[in-house]
Amino acid sequence: MTKPAARFLSLLGAAALLAPAAPALAQRNDQGEARKEMRAGNVLSLREIEGRVLPQMRGTEYLGPAYDSTAMAYRLKFIKDGRVTYVDVDARTGRVLGVSR
Repeated sequence: MTKPAARFLSLLGAAALLAPAAPALAQRNDQGEARKEMRAGNVLSLREIEGRVLPQMRGTEYLGPAYDSTAMAYRLKFIKDGRVTYVDVDARTGRVLGVSR
């Protein structure tokens, strides 16, 4: 194998290793934004959001939250009988924006 081809393959491999980290970094930044917005009084805490939504989702297993700083919304993920349900909640008001199954 030529040196340029070997270099290309090693760069390609490095890029593949970094690719999965990008969404995790974005999510970490969104979590930081959520905390920042909560401290500023602009959004409700995750505990408040969960306290409103979880009782409505009895019989499902709660898999966890995600925060979208652009939409200022939480997405709570649930599963029941192998079927995933997402509940989107306005982080400012706690109002359920939508449920997707």
